[in-house]
Amino acid sequence: MLDDTDRRLLRHFLADPGLPNAALAGRAGLAPTTAWRRLERLRERGVIRGVRAVINWRALGWEVEVSLRFTLDKTNPRAFDEFLAAARAVPEVVAIETFLGRVDVRLNVIARDMRHYAEVYRDRILTLPHIADIEALMLVATIKDEGRLPV
Repeated sequence: MLDDTDRRLLRHFLADPGLPNAALAGRAGLAPTTAWRRLERLRERGVIRGVRAVINWRALGWEVEVSLRFTLDKTNPRAFDEFLAAARAVPEVVAIETFLGRVDVRLNVIARDMRHYAEVYRDRILTLPHIADIEALMLVATIKDEGRLPV
């Protein structure tokens, strides 16, 4: 699917997606038009789905991040849909993931401090529908957080 040139271009693109095309092409050892055409082809094929900003929540004053793992009461056939709809409405929920296995859903929640987290947890999280069990994991440090693939 990818040749060596595509892999090289993707490695440099992933390392710095904000590079202007000419600089990216130079780093990948390509002519700018060739790099642009290859990137466009990768976008058309769905390999590159987009470029997004990564926000450092702590720099904006959000000091607490907690990963909450939920097991849902699945006796109601709409449990997943209703839980996910309610979770999407909580502004402090920055990520929602669903799983197969013991854990059904994971929410990543941010808060300004522990007092704010306690309020969010009590007033917004515990009121979500169909919760059978919750496990909280407090983020201490992020050691590696890369969207890179071994291309």
